[in-house]
Amino acid sequence: MELTKPSFLRNVLVKAFLFCVIVILFRFAYIVTLRGESCDLGDFCFFTMPETLNPILGTGKFAASSAIISVDGEPKSDLYTRKEWRKAVVFYSSIFQDLITEGYLDQKSKALCVETLTGQDVFALKEIGVKDTIGISKKASPPLVSSGQAEKLKFKNSTFDFVFSGKGMIDQSKNQMNFAEEITRTLKPEGFLVIHTVFKDTYSFNSLLDLFSACEVIRFRDIHGFDSSMPEIREIVFKKLPSSSIHGHGVAKFHGSLDNKCFVPEHKQELVRAAEPLIVEEPLKPWITLKRNIKNVKYLPSVVDISYKPRYVYIDVGARSYGSSIVSWFKKQYPKQNKTFEVYAIEADKSFHEEYKTKKGVKLLPYAAWVRNETLSFEINHDPDPSSAERGGRGMGRIQPVKSKGSSVREVDKIQGFDFANWVKNTVSERDFVVMKMDVEGTEFDLIPRLFETGAICLIDEIFLECHYNRWQKCCPGQRSSKYEKTYGQCLDLFTSLRESRVFVHQWW
Repeated sequence: MELTKPSFLRNVLVKAFLFCVIVILFRFAYIVTLRGESCDLGDFCFFTMPETLNPILGTGKFAASSAIISVDGEPKSDLYTRKEWRKAVVFYSSIFQDLITEGYLDQKSKALCVETLTGQDVFALKEIGVKDTIGISKKASPPLVSSGQAEKLKFKNSTFDFVFSGKGMIDQSKNQMNFAEEITRTLKPEGFLVIHTVFKDTYSFNSLLDLFSACEVIRFRDIHGFDSSMPEIREIVFKKLPSSSIHGHGVAKFHGSLDNKCFVPEHKQELVRAAEPLIVEEPLKPWITLKRNIKNVKYLPSVVDISYKPRYVYIDVGARSYGSSIVSWFKKQYPKQNKTFEVYAIEADKSFHEEYKTKKGVKLLPYAAWVRNETLSFEINHDPDPSSAERGGRGMGRIQPVKSKGSSVREVDKIQGFDFANWVKNTVSERDFVVMKMDVEGTEFDLIPRLFETGAICLIDEIFLECHYNRWQKCCPGQRSSKYEKTYGQCLDLFTSLRESRVFVHQWW
């Protein structure tokens, strides 16, 4: 009995030790062999990998690229021995080896890494055998990274077989259009481009894809990053189209049709479905209703990221004075995500034209938005309701004057009307972010169908539309204004039709 107890205890300890060894070996094999990572990157391996072992290549630490980090006999920088730097190299090595397996990268490829700060991706490419690799960044980090700007690359057209942009650098670019055009320009036809970006929402993702009109999307996937600065990454693989298939930038594709339906992508349809509900019942006091309802309005830049748009445009149709809606509403209240918008003010009333001459950043179109180019009669109505008057009793102007019993004095002038829908098509493109406010005193029932007919409606991302109808008058209880012939029901039908056509429109007063 005395001999049995130590023997039993020894057997238990031996079995426990053997079990631990098996667990350690299994864990080590999984991390190093299957995942291609080293045990000193935060994984639970029970011990740290030797500093001289490269778990990916099975050679001395970065031995294959020792020449890369030593130039003209200069000593190697301690940057390349840091744990964080090596962690990034291992991450990129895994990414590039996947791309080689999938056929998007070859060891004979001439490769470019764009906006790489310290060249971990350049090093990783050279380590796996892609020797002809160049890295560029605004600040040089020799010998791996040369000085250069992604928005203005120094390389000739069709220089590289493979281009890589990591760390979400395109997200941080101040000129993403030039960024995309330049790296596409330097890529050979049928060459591959890989972008790492921060996935935000479907709208911004599709806006990013639109920047690369000379390429087709081969695949995209979501992967885990290697540090906290970019924990989740969306990797997109593009293939540059043959030269004969490339369409020029800025060529808009219009999708208007005669049945007043506008084709829009699914990601935009989802946004329209999430817009605030329409006000079904006619408000007795529209201005008060707007003030109460404005907190429910879902501005498009409040729900999506618009940063991938190459251009931002605000069109104020029926702008009146500079301070009327451009300053009091758009500049102060519209969420612009720190983007600079081009502002177009369309106003036919000559009394407002002079003040725009001193306003910078606003382009005045001193004409009437209309369905064709022609001379029109323009009427100024002095409505009996004093709350509707502005600037010393001057009422709202409108074209196609209607004889109204409620008007006390009428001023009629000749003005030039222009084809607004055609102007929109010639001014903006599908890739631009376009916001429009329309207050045209009843002419919306002519302009909106024309926008659909021409397909110009598809170029406008967000519309704030004031629909004019025979409202109840403050001055005369129980009486409606005879200034407009349309009813609230007809206005509601107009908004409903726009929403059903997937136009992101808001009721505005």
